[in-house]
Amino acid sequence: MPLSKVIPCGWTLPEVEKFDALLVGSANAFRHGGEKLEALTHLPVLAVGQATAQAARDSGFKVARSGVGGLQSILDQSAGEFQKLLRLSGEEHVPLCPPDNVQITDRIVYRIGTVDLPEEFADELSMGALVLLHSAAAADHFSSECNRLGVNREKVSLCALGPRILEPVGEGWQDARAAANPNENDLLALAIQMCQG
Repeated sequence: MPLSKVIPCGWTLPEVEKFDALLVGSANAFRHGGEKLEALTHLPVLAVGQATAQAARDSGFKVARSGVGGLQSILDQSAGEFQKLLRLSGEEHVPLCPPDNVQITDRIVYRIGTVDLPEEFADELSMGALVLLHSAAAADHFSSECNRLGVNREKVSLCALGPRILEPVGEGWQDARAAANPNENDLLALAIQMCQG
């Protein structure tokens, strides 16, 4: 049951010759960036993780670096190599602190819209469920929907991609844990562990 949907945004293409790399924190930038991406395929990509890197490759880009510790760590590691970055992101994105010699230009290429949970799904949740959460916005929306629908939190366990994702959900859940590292493999490993426990 999805909690959100991706909505492409109209965005303007900057003067591409001013940049030496793309900085991308989500595969959604490549999936929903539209035709303008074709003008950027010559730029190497600094990708937040493996899923984003693969989406870049699938869209015809070459990946210079992909990480596991978030965009800030990739930015820090790449400071001596790339100085003028074009960041393609969603409307809600993590703030970054670029090194002194690095300039970042932002372009919002998509936004996340929420999806209301149907009332019949609330009954299923109240019988016991494990919910995977990939963002703080999704977690906040899920928590609000549970309040709206009267879901018994004591029957619901939360499995999050990272610790900050759990901050907006409040108390009263059967269990709430974050993956050891912010990637799909660790998230699914934690989900399996929680189901078996």
